[in-house]
Amino acid sequence: MWIASVRNTDWPTRPGLPAEQVRADFVAHLDRARALRLNAVFVQIRPTADAFWPSAFEPWSQWLTGTQGRDPGWDPLAFMVRATHERGLAFHAWFNPYRVSTQPDPALLAADHPARRNPHWTVRYAGQICYNPGVPEARRFVQQAMMDAVLRYDLDGVHFDDYFYPYPAPGQDFPDDEAFAAHGAGFTDRAAWRRHNVDLLIREMRDLVREARPEAAFGVSPFGVWRNIGSDPAGSRTEAFQSYDGQYADTRAWVRNGWLDYIAPQLYWAIGATAADYATLARWWAAQTSGTDTQLWIGQAAYRVGAPHQPAAWGDPAELSRHLTLNAQLPQIGGNILFSANCVWADRIGGISRLVADHWQRPVLTPVLPRLADAAAPPRILDRTRCPTRTT
Repeated sequence: MWIASVRNTDWPTRPGLPAEQVRADFVAHLDRARALRLNAVFVQIRPTADAFWPSAFEPWSQWLTGTQGRDPGWDPLAFMVRATHERGLAFHAWFNPYRVSTQPDPALLAADHPARRNPHWTVRYAGQICYNPGVPEARRFVQQAMMDAVLRYDLDGVHFDDYFYPYPAPGQDFPDDEAFAAHGAGFTDRAAWRRHNVDLLIREMRDLVREARPEAAFGVSPFGVWRNIGSDPAGSRTEAFQSYDGQYADTRAWVRNGWLDYIAPQLYWAIGATAADYATLARWWAAQTSGTDTQLWIGQAAYRVGAPHQPAAWGDPAELSRHLTLNAQLPQIGGNILFSANCVWADRIGGISRLVADHWQRPVLTPVLPRLADAAAPPRILDRTRCPTRTT
């Protein structure tokens, strides 16, 4: 499951809590994860160009201390990794590469924030501040900032979510005229240049992570639709937002080029949904990853089950269970990630309990990456039927 820290979505429950409470709340997430037979957590440790560890590059997170840059006096990431491993779970560090702030005023950032020292790296867009993916210095900096954690902590994975170029805001153009003029040589199509910028981030991070920590999985959880078939014959039979066009994230190419260890598309629709049918997209992603070394894990919308103002299908406690029943027919799908922790524990209308009862009766091992399979020494399993491998 994902444990989101931005806006204190899941953890910490609010900023500025005593360290003992922050630690206890995190351990409670882990213990409940084990009770549900999950085997991995994806924890957001760099939500807004800040850090949940003593970073050499960026300030302490406001979502932890209440004031960006305030030292909490302890190392949350070291504690989280240790506590997670003590419980037999995998710890995937979740980074947001380019988001600097969820509000638009640079003066509200910590005084020594790199975005304030280097304003030419940033843009203000849709009420937020973000690093400009078209500025090479900004891209290299965010890579350094993330690699600081990768180099110093025993991470099982390095994880990006669905934010690259920000989701488009109606009536607003992303303000990168100057960056395109300075760095867009060789490109006449700005959209192609933007995709190139994101491609560089992904490919270079793949190389950096593998050099520093080859046993760690590097992957992305993108928006669930690459392109609709109406835009591209290779696309899915959907009529939804397209990450290729809207966020300049060519996720299909990343799979085909071998730049990811896994991809975890956010398939946050019900089976039979009109614009984007879960079953259609699960089969499409299975086809894209078939024959590649990129594992396919599915992002599941635990937050929608039993929630108000959702399509009627999400009022059925069996909806997520049906997703996993379908997944079992697609051998390319190796697991599922639930968004997000507090919605998992809320278990509205019993949808999570139903999923667990139907599908997770036995513990499972975390998957071995195909590129490491030949070198891995698998544990000796006396009853192989008891321990299949997948991410849950």
